[in-house]
Amino acid sequence: MAQIQEVIARGLSRRNFLAGLGCSAGSAAALTLATGCGGSMYGSTATPTPPAPTTITDADILNFALNLEYLEAEFYLRAATGTGLSDADAGSGAGTVTGGTQVVFKTPALQQYALEIANDELAHVRFLRAALGSAAVSRPAIDLSNSFNAAAMAAGIGSSFNPFADENSFLVGAFTFEDVGVTAYHGAAGLISNTTYLSAAAGIMATEAYHAAEIRTLLAGIGGNFLTYANQISALRAAAGGGNEVQLSGSTIVAADSNSIAFDRTTDQVLHIVYLNATAGEIGAGGFFPQGLNGTIKATAS
Repeated sequence: MAQIQEVIARGLSRRNFLAGLGCSAGSAAALTLATGCGGSMYGSTATPTPPAPTTITDADILNFALNLEYLEAEFYLRAATGTGLSDADAGSGAGTVTGGTQVVFKTPALQQYALEIANDELAHVRFLRAALGSAAVSRPAIDLSNSFNAAAMAAGIGSSFNPFADENSFLVGAFTFEDVGVTAYHGAAGLISNTTYLSAAAGIMATEAYHAAEIRTLLAGIGGNFLTYANQISALRAAAGGGNEVQLSGSTIVAADSNSIAFDRTTDQVLHIVYLNATAGEIGAGGFFPQGLNGTIKATAS
């Protein structure tokens, strides 16, 4: 358990998200969820005192994963069907979901892919909730509108981006999440002590990797502006989440290191990405989770 505490408490190397983007006036305005160059989302330049170390359990790790699955499920379900999670699947007292509409797909195959992934993510939510039982956290508040606009501005795509506008935009939105899911599950693998839970997490990671490869392949095939947008998002994730990115091209699909091993990320790195804020210090909300994640693992250590 001491090793688990050490890994969770281990922060990212000190970085400044806006500095990584050039720290220009434009980039500062883009990150509406992070205040100013070198500032903090709490409105102060002072670095908050880190909380005391907390014992992290397997249930805490699965709940961290469940928060991410809620995000993916809401994105895909709304894109594919126009409707998000049911009250039963979201849990008691679930947070509100902002944004997200059904995509008008022109390509039947893409529509089927979107529906398949939506059903997979729904199954992941249900599986984790069942595994956790009464310990399962409910869906946190999720933003699928302002978050994409802020990410687009920070990535240099433009002042706004709607992943539900058309099927190609949808693929860029999907790309935003899928690689993060793969790296998050890989990073969590070393923290899980129960072999049954570890096996399940490995299985979910494999499915997320299939999804990521599917989305990456489709974007590489489309090319043009949408491939450029995806690579801009990839660069933004790298700045926020400790690197671990491979740019897409017509001949490069797989995101892996020099040994062809999938990248992994710490919980801190994942939180910096989904909160759209890589400023140093404790960050507990923002981006896709405007009120933060639910559960024990919900704030960065650095």
